[in-house]
Amino acid sequence: MTEIFSYTSCRQLSQMFLAIIFFHSSEYILAVASHGKSNVTLKSLLISKNYLLAMIFSLLEYFVEISSFPAMKEYGWVSNLGLALVVSGELIRKMAIITAGRAFTHLIKICKEEHHKLITHGVYGFVRHPGYAGFFVWSVGTQIMLCNPISTIAFAIVVWRFFANRIPYEEFFLRQFFGSQYEEYAWRTPSGVPFVKWRPERA
Repeated sequence: MTEIFSYTSCRQLSQMFLAIIFFHSSEYILAVASHGKSNVTLKSLLISKNYLLAMIFSLLEYFVEISSFPAMKEYGWVSNLGLALVVSGELIRKMAIITAGRAFTHLIKICKEEHHKLITHGVYGFVRHPGYAGFFVWSVGTQIMLCNPISTIAFAIVVWRFFANRIPYEEFFLRQFFGSQYEEYAWRTPSGVPFVKWRPERA
């Protein structure tokens, strides 16, 4: 049990909790800044039942492993790699939100609004969905940071499947909104999520 209160566990868990708090609070603050407080709900915190269950599972894995196999958590370079991924994913996502401004929403828009415009500059010049790419890197990074092998694989699979289904659905509406302009953009720009290689067909 002493391993739970060791320097390693205190460092890793404090980094984890700080990463989670910063991620969700900054999501809400940026949403308010872009859309106004009256147009933002607590859903902008991006905390769902499935998300909470996943995080609880990852913590349970951590406590079981550090109690039974404490040496697993002592790979400092692995934990530091995870921390670097967390910071990188956070930066990518927040750059996406700031660059898109009001065009960035947490819910997929199925109707084009007056202020809705296609963003192709900045980080969007490198990938079509930098917000998704950033979250994917961030979420997997949190588990690498904890040296959680099971949750690392589980998070990668679950988050990837979520975006693999979400991206084509969202891009169906983006093609309706922006037509050939979006198709040209999608043709030359990767999605940003590994192995999600859907491309619009050229006419």
